[in-house]
Amino acid sequence: MTTSQSDGSKIVARLRADLGDAIRQRDQVRMDTIRMALDGFTHEEVARNRAALSDQDRFAILDKQIKQRLESADIFRQAGRAELADKETREAEILKGYLPARLTDDEVREIVAKLITEHGKEFRAVMPLAAKATKGLADGKRVSEIVREMTA
Repeated sequence: MTTSQSDGSKIVARLRADLGDAIRQRDQVRMDTIRMALDGFTHEEVARNRAALSDQDRFAILDKQIKQRLESADIFRQAGRAELADKETREAEILKGYLPARLTDDEVREIVAKLITEHGKEFRAVMPLAAKATKGLADGKRVSEIVREMTA
């Protein structure tokens, strides 16, 4: 049994319960999407030599999968494949339902301000800490923009 199956994570338990519902409802897109998310967790654990993932790690994996699907949807739209774009968009929406509420810019600024107070105003010192503190809760690109703005 892998750690994702035994660690009691709420997100894993919720995904497994929803997978059961999707199977009963014969919702193929939802089943495939949830299975891919769970597989993503397992692959990451294997890459870390079976080290347990935190919920933040799981949220970051889901966030990455959402971005991949939205990028794929854009590519499919540009290629005139609307049905595939719609499928990718639906998968992204399904996964978004498992993420916690995103941090607002003001909440990110609060975190960054606290880090600046504790560690100084140098971008190189603050950015890795801000990225870690907001991992899976805010878009990394936006966090970087806010850190640059506040450390300038």
